[in-house]
Parts: sequence; structure tokens; C-alpha cells
Amino acid sequence: MRVIPSNAELTKRPEEVPAWDEMSEDLKPILARQMEIYAAFLDHTDHHVGRLVEALKDLEVLDDTLVIYIIGDNGASAEGTLTGSFNEMAMLNGMAGVETVAFMKSKIDDFGGPHAYNHYAVGWAHAMDTPYQWTKQVASHWGGTRNGTIVHWPNGIKAKGEIRSQFCHVIDVAPTILEVAGLPHPMIVNSVQQAPLEGFSMLYAFDDAKAAERHETQYFEMFCNRGIYHKGWTAVTRHSTPWDTSKPLPSYDDDVWELYDTNKDWTQSKDLAKDNPKKLHELQRLWLIEAAKYSVLPLDDRRVERFNPDLAGRPQLIKGQTQLLFGGMGRLSESAIVNIKNKSYSVTAEIVVPKSGANGVIIAQGGAFNGWSLYAKDGKLKYCYNLLGIKLFYAETNTPLPAGQHQVRMEFKYDGGGLAKGGNAVLYVDGKKVGEGRVETTVPMAFSADETCDVGRGTGSAVSPDYDPRDNEFSGEVNWVQIDLEKDDHDHMISPEERFKLAMARQ
Repeated sequence: MRVIPSNAELTKRPEEVPAWDEMSEDLKPILARQMEIYAAFLDHTDHHVGRLVEALKDLEVLDDTLVIYIIGDNGASAEGTLTGSFNEMAMLNGMAGVETVAFMKSKIDDFGGPHAYNHYAVGWAHAMDTPYQWTKQVASHWGGTRNGTIVHWPNGIKAKGEIRSQFCHVIDVAPTILEVAGLPHPMIVNSVQQAPLEGFSMLYAFDDAKAAERHETQYFEMFCNRGIYHKGWTAVTRHSTPWDTSKPLPSYDDDVWELYDTNKDWTQSKDLAKDNPKKLHELQRLWLIEAAKYSVLPLDDRRVERFNPDLAGRPQLIKGQTQLLFGGMGRLSESAIVNIKNKSYSVTAEIVVPKSGANGVIIAQGGAFNGWSLYAKDGKLKYCYNLLGIKLFYAETNTPLPAGQHQVRMEFKYDGGGLAKGGNAVLYVDGKKVGEGRVETTVPMAFSADETCDVGRGTGSAVSPDYDPRDNEFSGEVNWVQIDLEKDDHDHMISPEERFKLAMARQ
């Protein structure tokens, strides 16, 4: 297709990435399954993009529609570990070791289905980023950043089936659309002054393959993997390896910088750092200027820790020790809920149990691959803590909840002594202890990348197999739910006065 120049050189496979022949025979069927699923999903995506295009054609507006199709949002992901993962959240919590080959082999038929949150192995990421070096998260090299893009606009572009080589970045999409639509860059939106758009419109190159490049400089940075593009030259340094979070990282001054002339070397295969140190220093200085300009500094090379705001030290949407939620609230992101990880906490709810009995979700956070839920099953109050979908821990009452209004509560006493420790879960109804259970291990960083918190029902996958992902609404009413951190409540109740004080404090 002439996308890759005929003189492009294939870059070497990094030593950190194992070859197919080096993988165990037990693992190879699992690895094959991982890529079969990825290929199937690409086919699924192509099918539905095709449906959209056909709909535009049926409406007779396709020729007047500007379509910008970007294949990916970065390089292929290396977040699946060297062997791949059945539940990616294990790696994102720094707990990839719990997924053994034997475990994944037992789950091979579930890969790609609703009971899996699977991810392909690093070797596949490297293969898919060919002919470039490295993968997603390694924003220094083209393998971590560069994507194919198709622009389709029959009535707006005279050129057909041609290739453009001018440097463009995703930040150029918005300026392009504004210019095509004849709209100015927004200066004020809803009385708020807007920051300027940093990108450049790509429209100038649509009909001119030889037009001078306008986007001449672009910095890159992710987890301190840094790169700079300037007029075809790139200076890059890889600071960390995406799938290995155990080794201590080097100091920034010890990072090794590489230099490439992509005007002649399309794949970044020939490192010119030793041959042209003057050019390298020029680009290193330019990276620092751009980093300061766009608030990249100070550099922060923590990876897993950055998922947890308590450890990262970043602002959180919800501050303080207490949060009050109400029945019907749902699809609340993890950052919109007070952080209960690695600490003691309590969850209290006022519910109304119907005569027909209590069933369904009172509150749930996360889903089948990580999370916790306070719910009722066959009239009994239950609590489930789901660890990576591998181990489920429960606390349950002995007797059904009677009809009427009640205050139910789960108190979790964290063992302490570090991250991901266990704790004891105790259930109370109207201040009286009615059940308890033990949670041996907890999630240290994040429950999910896409599951949410819901009151009165669960809207994603089910935290507990005791209820279905659908039709799990609480059979009665959930008036409110309060989450408290590190609170020593000797009566195991929340009085109306306490709740009123909290509600008024949040006004």
C-alpha cells in the first residue's frame, strides 16, 4: 500500500520481549487465543464502522462528510504482561503474579467473553507495532505513539488514494474541523476564557502532497518515557518498561538518549546520538522548553501508585472522611467516590424492606473483575468483596431482614501494615451485630478502569454471582447510603442529627 517506504528497515526486537519460540508449550494455546480474540474484535469494529459509513451513504451525505479514522490511540498495549492476562486489573494493581499459566489455562474458554477482562501478551504488542520499536506507554519511540490515519472527504479533497508524509498529531484534529467548518477557535465558552488550541489544521496538506510541514515540533512524555520531534529529527529516551513494575527505575540523569533522522530513517532504526551529539543536545534542550511550556514538569515516574490518589498526592473530586449518597444515584466514577482502599471504613444505608422480602443491590462499586457490594439475597443481608475475579470473600446475616425501615451497615477493619492487606467485615442491622466475614487480601490501587458505583442497583457486571448483571434492583427502597473512613462509631448507627449535620456541611 506504500504506507511504509520500500527502504524502511525493520527494527530489532528488544531483549526484554521474548520470542514466540521461547514461550512454553502450555502457554502457546493461551497466547494464540489472545490474538484470535483481538483479531475478532478488530473485525467487529470494522463491521460497525462500515454500518456507520453505509448509513451516511444511504442518507446521501457521505461525500460531504469529513471522516477522520485514526487506527488506535497509541501503540499496541504492552500492559498484558509477558504472558497476557485474564484480568488486566491484576497488572494495573501490581498483582500480575496471581495469574499463573495454570489459572489462565483453566480460563481459556472464557477469554473474550463477558467473564473476562483479558489482555494480550507483550509479544503481540511488539508484533503489532512493527516495524517500529517499543509499545504503548513508551511515548519516546514511534512504536508507542504513531498510528495510521485515513481521511475521507470526496467533495472536499480532490486527491484520491494518496499518502501524506507531513507530521500531524491528534491535537491537529480539532483545528482541522474548525477550519473545514469555517469556525473560529473558541475564545470564551460559557463565560470561561479558553486556553488556545496548540495544534495546526491539516487541511493545507489534503490536496498538496509537497506542502511544507506546519506542525514542526512536538514533545512526547508518558511515565517519563520522553521524546521530541522537530523537523524530521527525533530525540528519545526510554525511562521505564510498561510490564515490569518491580525493578527500581534509574534517575532521570542516567537515562540514555537516542537520536534519529526520520527524514531518512522512517522506522527510527539508526541511532545517531554518538555521531551527532550537537544535534542531540539541541533537541534535548528543546524537549525541556516544550515540557516547561506545556506543564509536563515536574516529572513523576511512579506508575501503579498514580492510580491511587492517596499515594499519588493528587487532588480528588471527593475530599474528607465522609460521603453521603442517595437512592437512584448511579454510574459514579471511582474518583467520584471517597477512597476506601488500604484503610478501615464503614458503609451504612437506610433501607425499606417490602413484605415480599429483601433482594438486590443496596450499593456496589466495581464489578466482576474487582469490587465490593452490599446487597440482599433471599432476604438476608450480604457483603461481597471481589478480588480480581479470582477470590470472593463474604459476610452474611443468619436471619432475613424483617419488613419495614432499617439501618444496615458493614464495618471493615483494615489489618494495616502496608498496601493490599486484609481485614474483617462485620454486618449490623439497626446497630446490632448480625454477621461477619474475613477478607484476606484487598485491592491496593484501583477497582476498575470502566466500572462504576451505583446505589440501589448494579449497572455494570455483577460484583457477586449472587445476583445477575441485570434485573438486580433492590426490591424495596434505598433512602441513603453513607460511607465513612476511619470512624469509631460505638453504637454502629448514624443518627438523624449526624446525617443532617453532614448534609448541611456539604451545601
